[in-house]
Amino acid sequence: MKAKPFLIGLTTGIVGGTMAVLFSTPQSGRQLRTTLVSNADCTKDKLQDIKLQAGNVKQSVNTLTNEAKNNIPKIINELKQSITIFTQEIEPSQNNLQQEIESLQNSINEIEKNIAQFTDRKKKPQENEQD
Repeated sequence: MKAKPFLIGLTTGIVGGTMAVLFSTPQSGRQLRTTLVSNADCTKDKLQDIKLQAGNVKQSVNTLTNEAKNNIPKIINELKQSITIFTQEIEPSQNNLQQEIESLQNSINEIEKNIAQFTDRKKKPQENEQD
């Protein structure tokens, strides 16, 4: 949303609302002029406040943008360094784990062979008995 159309709409709404209230209330000419001047001053003050707040928002956005431009590359570099250090630290553990996994796989293969041999031996006597 663009700020300029919003502020124009806000100003138009404030002025239109003020005018509608002023002209719908029964007042004498002098009271109406006094009320108009008072409301005009109040509206000017409100517009000044809105302008000031819009300037503060713009400044805050610029500050945030600059901080993001400066800090994001630093954060990315620190993250890359942390990942590199982590990778280097876990490499010995990773190698040990891979060796242990290979050892376990070899043990499982041996157990499977032994079970297969045991099963074959058990089947052979039963086949001889049936003959």
